[in-house]
Amino acid sequence: MAESRPGDFIQSLERGLAVINSFSREHNPQTLSHVAGRTGLTRATARRVLLTLSDLGYVQQTGRDFTLTPKVLDLGYSFLSSFQVVELAQPSLERLVDQVRESSSMSVLDGQEIVYVARVPTSRIMTIALALGSRLPAYPTSMGRVLLAGLSRAELDDYIERTRFERLTPHTITSKKEFRAVIERTREDGFALVDQELEEGVRSVAAPIRNGKGEVIAAINVSCHASRVDFTRIDEEFRPRLLETAAEISDRASALRV
Repeated sequence: MAESRPGDFIQSLERGLAVINSFSREHNPQTLSHVAGRTGLTRATARRVLLTLSDLGYVQQTGRDFTLTPKVLDLGYSFLSSFQVVELAQPSLERLVDQVRESSSMSVLDGQEIVYVARVPTSRIMTIALALGSRLPAYPTSMGRVLLAGLSRAELDDYIERTRFERLTPHTITSKKEFRAVIERTREDGFALVDQELEEGVRSVAAPIRNGKGEVIAAINVSCHASRVDFTRIDEEFRPRLLETAAEISDRASALRV
C-alpha cells in the first residue's frame, strides 16, 4: 500500500480492491492468512475487508476458506458495457477470423499491461489460456506495441523507464534503446509484427483502433503459429485484412464519437 495519498483518497476502497485482486487461478480459495500475506494487510484488516465483501456478495466463506462469487464479474462487465468499441468490433473480428482462419483479439492498455476485451479464437496456439480480462505484459506483444505507439513521448518515456524487460524467449527484445526504436517504427508503419517474443512458436500482427480525434483507444490483432504461417503470408494476406478491419472499426467508433 502507498504510504502517502491525497486527502480525498479512500484507503478502505483500495484495500477492498487489493483483496479482490489477490484471488487468482493459483490462489483460490484462500484463507485469511493467505489474503493477509498476499495483500500486505494485517490479519485484522484483511478479516474486516473479507467480511465486508462477503456481506456485499462479492466473497463467499466456507469454513476457513474464502472464494470470490460471480458478482465480481459485474465490475468488469461495467467496463465492457460502457466501452462501446467492443460491441462495434465483434462482427468485424468474427469476419476477419473467417477470412484468415486464425484467432483475433482486441485489447486496451492498462499501466504496464494489455487487457483483453474481445476475442474470437480458432485453435489454441498458446500455453496461456486467454479470455476476456486476461492480462499480458505490453512490451513483447503486438497489440501492446501498437498501444504504446499511441502514447505521447513523455508517456512512452515513463513506460520504458518503469518497465522491467524480461527475456521471455530467445527472441524477446530487452534493450530499452532497441525497444524505443521498435515503437517509433510502429508509429510510422501503423502496425506491429511480433515474432515469438512472448512465447516461442507464436507470431502476431496488430493494428490500432482510433477515435474521431485520431487517438489510439484499442488494438486488434491476428495471432498464428510460426510453424504454419510464414512472414510472406502475414504480409500479403493477414496485414491488409487486419488494417482494413481496424479502419472499419475506427470509422464506426468515430461516427459514434467513442
